[in-house]
Amino acid sequence: MNGSQKLIDTISKHITLTKDEQLLIPGFWSQKTLDKGDYLLRNGEICRTDNYIISGTLKAFCINADTGNEEILYFAIDDWWATDMESFRQQEPSIYNIQALEKTELLQISFHSFQKMLEQIPALERYFRIILESYLGALQKRIIYNHIYNAEQRYLDFLQNYPNIAARIPQYLIASYLGISAEFLSRIRKKNKIH
Repeated sequence: MNGSQKLIDTISKHITLTKDEQLLIPGFWSQKTLDKGDYLLRNGEICRTDNYIISGTLKAFCINADTGNEEILYFAIDDWWATDMESFRQQEPSIYNIQALEKTELLQISFHSFQKMLEQIPALERYFRIILESYLGALQKRIIYNHIYNAEQRYLDFLQNYPNIAARIPQYLIASYLGISAEFLSRIRKKNKIH
């Protein structure tokens, strides 16, 4: 299945598109390949594209100015989106990085093409609202859990809610995402007999 068809299939899980609308969609997108370690976006650059992941894995992160450590903001895998929404929307410099953890195939759309696509296919406004609401809900949940859950509860919740990510991401990056040390995560895994 090609990338455009995968995107159309993903969109069609949430909204109904006419055949004509489906035929219009590929014309707005271009395909890009990132090798492991390549950056999709660097801190200080303007996020010029919205990015749909056909296949692969990305991490979004900031560098902590005090420690020099990576602070993981989110992971994105097949069928997900990886974009600094604020930078893309405002066309202002990003405050974080997005990097490939493995070879990653993307579909990209520029800010101008995105606006044009929404004008020509108004039904997509609803789809992107659904995606945004889902993202904001997950972000809100993460903020709350970081305040009320201990590290072990956060890790077990992560495994339950994101098993596909947990299976593909190195443990030290999951530890960073959860705000704990890799050693502490290792102790949690041993205590809960997680392999």
